[in-house]
Amino acid sequence: RWVFVGARLTNNDLSLGKSSFQGQNPSWRFRSTSATERALQYQAGQKIHGFTVKEVVAVPDLFLTAVKLTHDNTGAQYLHAARDDKNNLFSVQLRTTPMDNTGVPHILEHTVLCGSEKYPCRDPFFKMLNRSLSTFMNAFTASDFTMYPFSTQNGKDFQNLLSVYLDAVFFPCLRELDFWQEGWRLENENPTDPTSPLVFKGVVFNEMKGAFSDNERVYAQHLQNKLYPDHTYGVVSGGEPLAIPDLSWKQLKHFHATHYHPSNARFFTYGDLPLEQHLKQIQEEALSKFERTEPDTAVPNQPHWDRPVRLPIQYHCSSFISDAVVVSFRCPSLCSITDTFEGFTLSLLSSLMISGPNSPFYKTLIEPKIGTDFSSVVGYDGSTKEASFSIGLQGMAEEDTEKVKQIIVQTIDEIIANGFEEERIEALLHKIEIQMKHQSTSFGLSLASYIASCWNHDGDPVQLLKISDSVAQFRKALKDNPRFLQEKVLHYFKDNTHRLTLSMSPDEAYLEKQVKAEQEKLQKKVQALSESDKKDIYEKGKLYANTYRRIARQRHEKDACICLMVLSPSDICVPVQYCEQPTNGMVYFRAMCSLNTLPEDLKLYVPLFCSVITKMGCGGLDYRQQAQQMELKTGGMSISTSVNPDYSNMDMYEQGVLLSSSCLERNLPDMFHLWSDIFNSPHFDDEERLRVLVMMSAQELANGISYSGHMYAMTRAARSLTPIGELQETFGGMEQVKFMKRIAEMPDLTQVLRTLPRIKRHILNPLNMRCAVNATPQKMSDATGQLDNFMSNVASNKKDRKPVRSDITEEPNFKPCQMKTFFPMPFPINFVSECIRTVPFTHEDYASLNILSRMMTAKYLHGEIREKGGAYGGGARVGGGLFTFYSYRDPNSLQTLSTFRKSVDWVRSGQFTQQDIDEAKLSVFSAVDSPVAPSNKGMGRFLSGITDELKQAHRERLFAVTDKSLVDVAGRYLGIGQRTCGVAILGPENDTIKKDPSWVVK
Repeated sequence: RWVFVGARLTNNDLSLGKSSFQGQNPSWRFRSTSATERALQYQAGQKIHGFTVKEVVAVPDLFLTAVKLTHDNTGAQYLHAARDDKNNLFSVQLRTTPMDNTGVPHILEHTVLCGSEKYPCRDPFFKMLNRSLSTFMNAFTASDFTMYPFSTQNGKDFQNLLSVYLDAVFFPCLRELDFWQEGWRLENENPTDPTSPLVFKGVVFNEMKGAFSDNERVYAQHLQNKLYPDHTYGVVSGGEPLAIPDLSWKQLKHFHATHYHPSNARFFTYGDLPLEQHLKQIQEEALSKFERTEPDTAVPNQPHWDRPVRLPIQYHCSSFISDAVVVSFRCPSLCSITDTFEGFTLSLLSSLMISGPNSPFYKTLIEPKIGTDFSSVVGYDGSTKEASFSIGLQGMAEEDTEKVKQIIVQTIDEIIANGFEEERIEALLHKIEIQMKHQSTSFGLSLASYIASCWNHDGDPVQLLKISDSVAQFRKALKDNPRFLQEKVLHYFKDNTHRLTLSMSPDEAYLEKQVKAEQEKLQKKVQALSESDKKDIYEKGKLYANTYRRIARQRHEKDACICLMVLSPSDICVPVQYCEQPTNGMVYFRAMCSLNTLPEDLKLYVPLFCSVITKMGCGGLDYRQQAQQMELKTGGMSISTSVNPDYSNMDMYEQGVLLSSSCLERNLPDMFHLWSDIFNSPHFDDEERLRVLVMMSAQELANGISYSGHMYAMTRAARSLTPIGELQETFGGMEQVKFMKRIAEMPDLTQVLRTLPRIKRHILNPLNMRCAVNATPQKMSDATGQLDNFMSNVASNKKDRKPVRSDITEEPNFKPCQMKTFFPMPFPINFVSECIRTVPFTHEDYASLNILSRMMTAKYLHGEIREKGGAYGGGARVGGGLFTFYSYRDPNSLQTLSTFRKSVDWVRSGQFTQQDIDEAKLSVFSAVDSPVAPSNKGMGRFLSGITDELKQAHRERLFAVTDKSLVDVAGRYLGIGQRTCGVAILGPENDTIKKDPSWVVK
């Protein structure tokens, strides 16, 4: 069971906790600041291409200059973040506030990307994936806004993508055919047989059926709907499956007309490209064609409740998922989420209350093992106009519901009485400093996401970026009033009547009821049809099928999307061990520890070992003190499994665990001291602590199946084809899910506790390690010395241990075999995969297979699996010596396997053009030459051994791929009778598969 407590706050918007600045990319000081200096020259009141500059602000925390503008004619808002980053980003977001469950903003998000006035070709969005050097392209539907972002390092590519995005958003075709495909339609089960039964079809319809088979998603959706019931948050913006068929094409077009207008839009650009060019293009291609309107899209405040509310909900049972119950709160109204400092404070308060083993709620809810883990929605959430705070528990007994509610109340009282340790507060402020300094390649996207909710409700996005101001204000508030945080807890939680208790319990008949409800909905729709209507549906179905076939035949048709052939190689530093990089005052340490000496019977335990070794305590620190020191002195310390195929031999691979950590330069000795204690004296004597970690890990794995089922299917399908396939299934496949479920159900973990030191002796052996350090040139000498000290400390008692060959495992006698596996799951949709053994990275055919996978995905599989089959996604990819087909949230199973085989026939028949090949090459090169953050420079070589010379040889082979080589490799590796393949399906009960003896049913 789950127990959940969530409180609605009315201050600020976005958390600086787990979801805000992790993985972002503040620029370093070593580069020229030309972009930021250029932007500082703008002045308030300045007119530029139909826009007026409102404000120019330097944001030194993030090494950028923010320029706020407003479009004179339409009132469209614009923010430009000038920064010396070549990975430029554009985003346009619109406030979309549906008032029913039909999923109109979600279906519209899909449909606008299916063609526009300027680019009427079929799916220009997906075409540009293969014609662009983009580093990111997507679209998102949130509860109250829809966002369309892209990023690229190439200036011409930016202009092309901007043209496509502007036309898609503001001038879409919105054809009825596209609405049928992306939204929903009634169609004969067999479109060529008018006597076959009518069924519901559609990409979003099937996507949301899959989403609503995820218990965590169901829980989170109910929580928001019931906490804010009176307006747009009371409905499902993505679409409730049984309500989606109530949406009409006319309603879809009306929603676009009322919501997709520049007066309701917020434009954001980021990077080092000139602002003037962006403004000129946006004005000429879009905004100049509109007049100002007054969109009625604002979200009113939720009326405050004068007493708590209790509601029950149900979910489907699963052999992988525990029973659940939920509880929930909401806090009194003060002001909107646009109060930046209040949001910062509540975000920090949230982390103090729930994050890590030293937090009060962890001690009172997790450690007593009342449940398995916090609920998936936990802590501060500023994604809605009025923020919420959630504290939940899952995996508990129904009879403990009242007990958990009492514990929550008691914990709040204890926080009000005792407050928080000063060291914990400093640790969190240190974490914020780390997050600001850490660099990644997707900072622009992170920035767009971070400001989205605040800006969506007319908050000041620039103020939100001034993080140091909020830190200083927080320190002053705490100094002026030592009970500052306790008073917030009292106000938002103790004295709060807007509180929701949401109990969630399993229903064995849940899925049957869902199927029955869908059938009743379908029957009601069908009964309302006349014979003429049914004939019309059949004719429309034929039209849809014929149109699809025509498009499939004309994939080479000339369209208006611009084909880009500007390929710039990536400048990748590939050091053997030390990599000098402008890391902005950070040091990054990794180490690979071999598993070559580990006995086979311990392999299943390795992921568990990795997840607990940094959380059990070490040296003179118990686990709480260890967690505190890690927060105070590092940006995180982790150990994970790592299986890397050899680049030239498919029967050779490296198996190990990867140690990863980072810290500020001043804390380098402390970070290595913590690693030394983990190596020399980890704690393996606390069974109760281990049980808490095991339960949390097992619950996380189980919850992930419905979201990442295609990954589990691909891993399982590959199991019998290469030596690493078996190991990857052991470490991260369904075998590991079942193993952790069994461990979590063991009444006595003594045997597991005895196993962990055995694993540690084999893995944490300094003689079997290789390390990598990324740091600034100025700090590298010190980093080298500290690493030497660390190695001396952990090797002092291991003189008698002989080193092993730590890099390669070889299985020359491995024999691949074919296997088909089916996992019946409590989902209404399937995850399907077929893997075929091919060749390693350096083989002359690998480049052709790589291009082939991209071309098949874009030109055949996308159309057959998504457009025609109704799955949310599907395609092919190459890696690890395997050619892998997959589908995601797919209403079909065996039919999709047939589609995989037909795609090979399509290639072998030569039904593709040179343009198709060029687009596939461009798509591959955009990945090969994608930007690499300073923290990750050299890691490709460190992990895989692939040098610059090998990469360049691969690039040259990619350029040399021809139509003949694609047909050739399709026949030799993928053709029937030529391939050794594995198949796996996760999905609902399937009688056809069960009756087929060639399938292994789990």
